[in-house]
Amino acid sequence: MPGPLLRTIRGYEAAAREVSARRILDLDARASDPAPRSREAFGEPLSVGEVVRRILADVRQHGDAALRRWSKTFDAAEPQTLEVPREAIESARVEPALQSALELAAHRIRDYHARTMPRSWANRREGLGLWVVPIERVGVYAPGGTAIYPSTVLMTAIPAKVAGVKEVFLATPTKDGRTPHPSLLVAARLAGVDRVFQVGGVQAIGALAYGTESVPAVDKICGPGNLFVTLAKRMVYGQVELDGLYGPTETVLVADESANPRFCAADLLAQAEHDTLASPILITTSEALLRQVEAELERQLGTFDRASIARASLERNGRAFLVASVEEALELANLYAPEHLCLLVNDPWAWLGKVRNAGGVFLGETSPEVMGDYVAGPSHVMPTGGTARFASALGVAHFLKLVPVVGLDRARFARLAPAVSTIGRAEGLTGHAYAVEVRLEAFRGGEA
Repeated sequence: MPGPLLRTIRGYEAAAREVSARRILDLDARASDPAPRSREAFGEPLSVGEVVRRILADVRQHGDAALRRWSKTFDAAEPQTLEVPREAIESARVEPALQSALELAAHRIRDYHARTMPRSWANRREGLGLWVVPIERVGVYAPGGTAIYPSTVLMTAIPAKVAGVKEVFLATPTKDGRTPHPSLLVAARLAGVDRVFQVGGVQAIGALAYGTESVPAVDKICGPGNLFVTLAKRMVYGQVELDGLYGPTETVLVADESANPRFCAADLLAQAEHDTLASPILITTSEALLRQVEAELERQLGTFDRASIARASLERNGRAFLVASVEEALELANLYAPEHLCLLVNDPWAWLGKVRNAGGVFLGETSPEVMGDYVAGPSHVMPTGGTARFASALGVAHFLKLVPVVGLDRARFARLAPAVSTIGRAEGLTGHAYAVEVRLEAFRGGEA
């Protein structure tokens, strides 16, 4: 009889050691892994990092020709035009139920992010202000590997448009030379995407960063992707700004004895079906619940379309931590700093103040993380690999520049300038000091 799917660790101290020892987003280690198909593509075996560097360099030097070459090599696609014609975007159709669902999601995402918009302000009496300026051109990337993600198009492009970004471009891979899936094009239309390019992988990141004959260079690249895409994003940073670097998805469920084991198992499996590298984690105060969840996982897997992926994820990265209290459970969750934190406990709102590190928080059995994936409103692009300790979910702030404004009147300048002169001379920057002293002298002498 097979053992439990979730490796169980009992007690807070042992659980904390396990969490502290986990490998977070270690891109350098993964970049050194051998790249599959590299001998076939390059004539020699290469690491993942070297493959990414070579493709980026090729795109930078050869533009569209490199995009077509690498699309043919890795996606079996050599589209006649790299840009999807506008008429194809406008004419894309999906079944009515999906159309309605995407429209609902787009409405809620747009409304949520509009509520979070910061505003410019100015205080002329103090001579200070803040000018909120949108980035001019953004590229969003939507993966197209084992699944199609129209939701990612909505979750990245809509916050950019709400922020006031003038041009939003979508890059997404295509297979066998066909245009991207109609659902992606419908999502692009709903999100207000300006142009769509049917190119994916490392070559798409290179095109957005450096520009080619067909793809204009952007100011910022957003969106998740596989290891190759993530490494490519890191390598072009500085040429463009990034939203973040994302690893495999992860969800932590904190559950007490009141939690429904069917719901817990369903939430863990929803996470596990993403990828064999996904991390479904249960932290509970109840041994009985843990046993019930294990039984439910096995039962529900029997009905799963992606059962092999989900099982591999659970067996490889799944964990169950049994602790003494909800307080300990939340301390452990903060130490983990998950992408998604789900509180399946009595009165979950009462525990929100204990959360310090999480990409997003989902409160109660009627707010499962999958609601956030699609229709709740916040972007589902969230920090992974422990980066929720310092990073935030994608939002309008990622697409805005906050420009301080200083406009002192003469009286306020005169009161502040002596301090500038003193600090400047203390630092040995006498030119700094003189720049205010010459004004003070001129104003005392009656110069305009």
